[in-house]
Amino acid sequence: MRILTIDTSAIASAAVLEFDPLDPVRTTELVANFATDDTRSHAEVLAPGVKSLFKDPVAEGPALDAIVVGTGPGPFTGLRSGIAMARTLSFTWGVPLYGMMSLDALAQQVFDTPARRDGRAVGPLAMGDFVVATDARRKEVYWAKYNAGAHLLDGPHVGPANQISGVLVFGAGAGLYLDVLENNGCSIHLEFAQAQPTALELGRAAARRITAAGSLQAAGLLASTPLYLRESDAKVPGPRKRAL
Repeated sequence: MRILTIDTSAIASAAVLEFDPLDPVRTTELVANFATDDTRSHAEVLAPGVKSLFKDPVAEGPALDAIVVGTGPGPFTGLRSGIAMARTLSFTWGVPLYGMMSLDALAQQVFDTPARRDGRAVGPLAMGDFVVATDARRKEVYWAKYNAGAHLLDGPHVGPANQISGVLVFGAGAGLYLDVLENNGCSIHLEFAQAQPTALELGRAAARRITAAGSLQAAGLLASTPLYLRESDAKVPGPRKRAL
């Protein structure tokens, strides 16, 4: 099975991955990957980035088995860029489109990374429940709680970092509000204190879910509806006030 994944909840990123949903032992293979560190130029860089993943998009695009897009939470402008791109490609190529919460990508990265001591893997990075958090701006974070197996327990939420207490925290939101979280009894994994969701990790999370279910249709993936978690700042103007 070959899938294209797109995520613009933080940075702009896209990846093509290949895996066998009937073979849980086989490692998911990365075919091509694109990502930028910039969190504010999604519309300019995403289309060329996706195009760079294919030698011949006209032939290779329709041959995909699915497109999976990160649905956030994330800022309005960035999130819309990725979802609009995924919906356009799905329609143009006739490929089914699914959504996944973008924070699942960070949780998958935590799950895939072993704890090391003296250069040797000594166990999972998170032995119990953990939180992933990203920058929501306005002095807030997007966050969700997972168990050690990277299965969602709670969230997603948006709010001040002091809403999170007494747990191990990963992600760029943890790096931004390290002092607040530590004062709340949280532990911060510094290796992941700048980590953002990426299409690569989103694809690995999707592959894991599809393989566990045995098929794409049984995986319980979401629709491509964005998770903004906030009301839009843009409002429809009200009626004009009478002058007299």
